[in-house]
Amino acid sequence: MARRNRRAASGEPRPLFGGALSNVERGGRRWAVRRVAGSGATKVYRCPGCNQEIFPGTAHVVAWPVDEIGGGDERRHWHTGCWNRG
Repeated sequence: MARRNRRAASGEPRPLFGGALSNVERGGRRWAVRRVAGSGATKVYRCPGCNQEIFPGTAHVVAWPVDEIGGGDERRHWHTGCWNRG
């Protein structure tokens, strides 16, 4: 079976399952932030805050810059504690 594209036709990142989307100002940039419940986390990701893996079943945060064209390309999955310390 063919793999589906990760982007909608509009160029927006594919939707994420999880909590409500919020905007946060950090480091002079505006970020879209979504909390992902452990039940919605099905893949392994690498946290840019600590460079450790986020395992399936682990609640975490997904963030991407909203001020830039193509900001969804910079979407990163963070441990919740790493994001909160950032």
